[in-house]
Amino acid sequence: MSATPATTLSAEPTDSADPCCAAPLPVLGRDVTVPLVTGGEVTYAALDYAASAPALQRVWDDVAAYAPYYGSVHRGAGYLSQLSTDLFENARKTVAEFLGCREGDQVVFTRSTTDSLNLLAAALPADCQVFVFETEHHASLLPWRDARVTYLDAPRTHDEAVHTLERALADRDPYGPALVCVTGASNVTGELWPVRELAAAAHAHGARIVLDAAQLAPHHPVDVRDLDVDWIAFSGHKLYAPFGSGVLAGRADWLQKAEPYLAGGGASRKVARRADGGVDVEWHDTAARHEAGSPNVIGAYSIASACKALDEAGFDALVERERHLIATVRAGLAAVPQVRVLSLFGDDAPRVGVISFVVDGWNSSHFAAALSAEYGIGVRDGLFCAHPLVRTLLGGAPDEPGECGAPEAAPGERSLNAIRVSFGAGTPDEHVERFVRAVRELVTDGARWNYRTEDGRCVPDTGTEAVAEATAA
Repeated sequence: MSATPATTLSAEPTDSADPCCAAPLPVLGRDVTVPLVTGGEVTYAALDYAASAPALQRVWDDVAAYAPYYGSVHRGAGYLSQLSTDLFENARKTVAEFLGCREGDQVVFTRSTTDSLNLLAAALPADCQVFVFETEHHASLLPWRDARVTYLDAPRTHDEAVHTLERALADRDPYGPALVCVTGASNVTGELWPVRELAAAAHAHGARIVLDAAQLAPHHPVDVRDLDVDWIAFSGHKLYAPFGSGVLAGRADWLQKAEPYLAGGGASRKVARRADGGVDVEWHDTAARHEAGSPNVIGAYSIASACKALDEAGFDALVERERHLIATVRAGLAAVPQVRVLSLFGDDAPRVGVISFVVDGWNSSHFAAALSAEYGIGVRDGLFCAHPLVRTLLGGAPDEPGECGAPEAAPGERSLNAIRVSFGAGTPDEHVERFVRAVRELVTDGARWNYRTEDGRCVPDTGTEAVAEATAA
């Protein structure tokens, strides 16, 4: 498999065929029906890809074909163990090709993007200084607890992002190690960041850079050499691959010098007792150094399968089709004056299929609950594990109500939360069209059902009086 080169992160149209002619990739759950609180059933519209994308049918089929041959890897002499070892290590090669890794780069399998960045944080050299924008997902914002961290204010243009980083790097100790952590695409606004320019700024000031590609890799080609980043982290469950797996890929030196992320079997090459009763350990200097324990073979294989499927589908076609879906959603939301779409870089900024918004007169949890209960549409509401960014975009004070996934306000009351709709390679046109129609109807006509707050969430009120009231209306 050859990796698709990432020559640009621009979202400008190309001369590709009409995106409307491209079919969505087959995913699990595309025919699942869900009940509506108003009666009847509807095909579920999964529009929460930014949290977890549905598994590609191709991935599921590949895993199902392998499952009877599953065996523990690396240390088994039996046929199934040997077969599983080859599959696991070939998955590593597939991911390296998908990411355009350099010779000498390591691909470490982890549990998720969060796990990958915590692994890198544990491998930082002593006295390393980390630079991170306040706009990051918590997975990128929080792992650097043992480092000196400089948090940078949210920029409002790509140029401002680069200049902000350059100023911060110019003020640092030029002789100490430094790391910049940046997202490729925001999990709140979907906007693409100027990764190449930020990487150039980092390297010009003697710093390294890690790219959080959790939201970028499922939507755009990502190439380590082309972007000139030192590491890339992403999650399988956002790349249409289930089973709790992720990747940290990039330069080997810091990883080889660091203590193993987990101490145990697989990470150790040799263990021997000393005469004084202690234990001497020689650790691996390969990716195995940070993969102690029995690895998630099926998770790694599912990521490799997803990488192959996306490469074979062709990112040009996937990107063009997603632009069509983005245009449909943005045009639909723009036609409703009560809706405000959240953005750092403005309407013309290139973006992936992730859009967050608020609706005048609506609590975000109430609106998301109505989309689900009355239209069979799954979206996300809250602060999306990016609290500083959402609070900045909404202009809220730090102590205003609102936390990730648990709004405190009752239906109809304002809270410092937003609604996020997200989609990708498996999204049919009908799902985004239904979403746009539902937004318009809810804003114009209001909800058709009564809702209440339960355990911090807005849910349909199924009490006898409430049902009678709603049906009568």
